[in-house]
Amino acid sequence: MKLLKLLQLLIYTLLLSSTKQLLADQSCLLKVFSQYCLGGDVVELGRRKPGSIHQQREGERFALIYPVGRELDYVMAYQGKIYKVLRKFDPATSGRYREMRNQITEQYGRPREESLFPAGKAGLAAKIGAIERGEGKALLIWESERIPWRVELGWNRELGLYLAYIITPERLHLLGNGVVNE
Repeated sequence: MKLLKLLQLLIYTLLLSSTKQLLADQSCLLKVFSQYCLGGDVVELGRRKPGSIHQQREGERFALIYPVGRELDYVMAYQGKIYKVLRKFDPATSGRYREMRNQITEQYGRPREESLFPAGKAGLAAKIGAIERGEGKALLIWESERIPWRVELGWNRELGLYLAYIITPERLHLLGNGVVNE
């Protein structure tokens, strides 16, 4: 009799766990870096992946930072929903930037160029120097009406080389979370 009750409890627990996972997966618009769900619940992420090196809360915004080898992953949430996942790459090199640009372009098509450099900084060495001095930034954005997120590949003095996946404010609003000002 006790064995039967124990078995029933085990089955109930497994079903409840599966149901929670199914509901959590439904809010996942995109699995980023095989670990983070855009649109997912940040509290659930904290439970599932407790190894963050930094947490910060400002009003309805919440941020977690996770180490991944030499890289850092920044996970940002608004009203409990993850709206941005950014990976900062170390070291930042022009070769790595070009390689990532080519891979993302293969997947999402041509990006929109939003890089800013001082006049006359046309060569690669001049652009890298401008980035290191904080006088310029490289920024490519892939965005489409077909997908509810955008992809940014950037290189600036503050973050170095980074890749970010960001839910569009319109989609975040549809998830019932209001508008995010980035």
